[in-house]
Amino acid sequence: MPRPLGELEDAVMTRVWKWNRPVTVREVLEDLQQERSIAYTTVMTVLDNLHQKGWVRREAEGRAYRYEAVSTRAAYAAALMNEAWSRSDNPAAALVAFFGMMSAEQREALSDAMRIVQGPENPSPENPGPEKPGPENPDSAEPDTGR
Repeated sequence: MPRPLGELEDAVMTRVWKWNRPVTVREVLEDLQQERSIAYTTVMTVLDNLHQKGWVRREAEGRAYRYEAVSTRAAYAAALMNEAWSRSDNPAAALVAFFGMMSAEQREALSDAMRIVQGPENPSPENPGPEKPGPENPDSAEPDTGR
């Protein structure tokens, strides 16, 4: 499990994830400088640290590198949530508390995610899937055509 990113690491990774392409230190620097005063060497060190930690891969381009995210922000967030949940001595209570903190939009996103994970072959009571012919559902069977 990855440890949470620091503030500057997160600011750098936010750009790498948002742009979704290999980036240079200079590109990240210029974007960060719109928000704060920061040195080229600081951004270079942060990207090097992120590379050593396995968050980005890099490829040499001349005397510089281009950096690219190894995984998505969604995967990072999921790993953090999973780590926090797995450390609980009562995972069910932790989930109940977490769900209680969610906004209506977040609960809807959770419902959508559960439908995706369950898929049509794993129906839930709320989403039973298509009716299948059989003894418990004779009306849904195909009519006998005698062939």
